Amino acid sequence: MGDPFLRYSRQIFIEEIGIEGQRKLNAANVLVVGAGGLGSPVTQYLAAAGVGKIAVVDFDVLEIHNLNRQVIHTEQDVGKPKVENAEKFVSALNSNVHFEAIHRKLTPANSDEIIRPYDIVVDGSDNFSTRYLVNDTCVRLQKPLVYGSIFKNSGQVAVFNYKGSKHLRQLFPEPPNAEDVPDCDRFGVLGALPGIVGSMMAMHTLQIILELKVMYNQLQLIDTENWNFNKIEF
Repeated sequence: MGDPFLRYSRQIFIEEIGIEGQRKLNAANVLVVGAGGLGSPVTQYLAAAGVGKIAVVDFDVLEIHNLNRQVIHTEQDVGKPKVENAEKFVSALNSNVHFEAIHRKLTPANSDEIIRPYDIVVDGSDNFSTRYLVNDTCVRLQKPLVYGSIFKNSGQVAVFNYKGSKHLRQLFPEPPNAEDVPDCDRFGVLGALPGIVGSMMAMHTLQIILELKVMYNQLQLIDTENWNFNKIEF
């Protein structure tokens, strides 16, 4: 809708992006895993930037307790599939974006089929089994993966498998035991934290699309309790 140059002018004005960079964004094809706390800001900012095709895979429905952090959803969406809410949000924000809602659970049986069509995968899932499944599938299919996770006051962001760079299993070879893993249901999360981490994930995704400098073989650690930001090389 409207003049594309006017719509995206503030990013086109960045010397390293320009018209050619906007064309790259318009041609990009990104899969977001999860439409929750991390997937919400990722989807929001990719759509706002004019990424041409965005797919979101999530099998869950919205619950009222999600609303403190899952910002693309509303009270009226409670009880509805999250991917349907995401589709409605993106359509209202940027009708030029082609959105694909995938209301399925990602499993070892279907991960290749779901992930293969996309250029870049952004993992906003909330459990280790899905994170490792997404990582292993991206390695097998040679897809770059933008990774993020949160817990209480802290978060992590990384870019895996980018042009042959290292991946999740080279940082953490095996997932922890499920019973040893703390989660938001037990320990809570302040909604702005996934907004911070998800925005960083979106930024990394845009940098990959635009062929700008990409952070890889590094894990970004975010500590909002003490406002420390550190990187670990691996």
